[in-house]
Amino acid sequence: MAPHIVVVGGGFAGFHAARRLARMSRGRARITLLNPTDYFLYLPLLPQVAAGVLEPRRVTVSLPAALPGVRLVLGEATHVDPERHEVCYRDPDGDERRLGYDRVVLAAGSVNKLLPIPGLAEHAHGFRGVPEALYLRDHLIRQVELAADTGDPAERAARLTFVAVGAGYTGTEVVAHCQLAVRDQLRHYPELAHERVRWMLLDVAPRVLPELSPRLSRIADRVLRERGVEVLTGCSVAEALADRVRLTDGRSVPTRTLIWCVGVRPDPLIEDLGLRTEQGRLVVDEYLTVPGYPDVFACGDAAAVPDLTRPGRLTPMTAQHAVRQGAVVAHNVAASFGIGRRRRYKHRDLGFLVDLGGPDGAANPLGLTLSGWPAKFLTRGYHLRSLPGNRRRVVADWVLDAVAGRPAVELGLVPGAHVPLDTAAPERISVPT
Repeated sequence: MAPHIVVVGGGFAGFHAARRLARMSRGRARITLLNPTDYFLYLPLLPQVAAGVLEPRRVTVSLPAALPGVRLVLGEATHVDPERHEVCYRDPDGDERRLGYDRVVLAAGSVNKLLPIPGLAEHAHGFRGVPEALYLRDHLIRQVELAADTGDPAERAARLTFVAVGAGYTGTEVVAHCQLAVRDQLRHYPELAHERVRWMLLDVAPRVLPELSPRLSRIADRVLRERGVEVLTGCSVAEALADRVRLTDGRSVPTRTLIWCVGVRPDPLIEDLGLRTEQGRLVVDEYLTVPGYPDVFACGDAAAVPDLTRPGRLTPMTAQHAVRQGAVVAHNVAASFGIGRRRRYKHRDLGFLVDLGGPDGAANPLGLTLSGWPAKFLTRGYHLRSLPGNRRRVVADWVLDAVAGRPAVELGLVPGAHVPLDTAAPERISVPT
């Protein structure tokens, strides 16, 4: 009987693992992908959804269409039992179900990293999925509209103050794109022409984009500051309230917007396994196999993969590594039932790319530092090449944004829906009753 392979998670690692397995097995294995949604989300373009540059469907790729030969099961994994070879999951109706497997690939990804800051979970906006991006877009549009409508100068200033915490990839790109979106919207409100719009980007690190080279960091920092963004390093939020935030330097900033982009942590499923972890990630060997469990593989943000290019360290939690780990784990799973040979995971970063909105970007492909339009074109070209679908539609949206601008229209998510910051399933929207 053909072995049954269950891939848990349809993010970068899980998607590419399932796709490569389907191509390699050619019907000699049954492949099931367990994922909460029926689409693969291309996270690097999500800030452009929040800014209205791209429509949300452009960054989502249908899993059934993109993965022929792979069975999609909708649900959220709640427990994996390596002894019984079972994955327990909760389906969209809330019913508990089980999947038996011969091999399992744990690629559950990551969720928002929360810190014990008073009021954070109640008042901050997370940024890990399409609902959160759309909610943030509606929220920003609403703040400008309400600022134009109020006659209270203090309220107006608070609504036009936007605070983001986390100056890594996500936080930097969210602020860069959304700052331009709000600036464009203000053109339609002459009563706000002389009002100060305040954007603040906070991070406890000594510089923005601390994971990048100092030169790229300086480029991004300069672009943001030239646009009027207040970049505060060595600083974070000490308390969040409905109408203000208190910073760790003691200042109190009136605002109605707190965007939380302070990194990620592995999905809680990993902790539930009860197996050895490192930095919260499931320990695997260089073949992406869990020691002591030859039928259990892990990759992506959920896995503590040894970095063979930097002995003693782990590979970073980036899409670049997740994609390649997904391909390698597929080869090793296939090898476990007789197709091909195992491969060790070894990959050196090829460079980093940051899209800063408008004509701005920063990139260092193969060590060459670029900024401005060259970096912008390279960044967009890379994303088009990496996106497993919707390429023409993405290009069409980019062209339309350049020549026609973007409509600042709410989609009705504020105030009727709320995306909780502390959810383990970032694609889920909770509607209060």
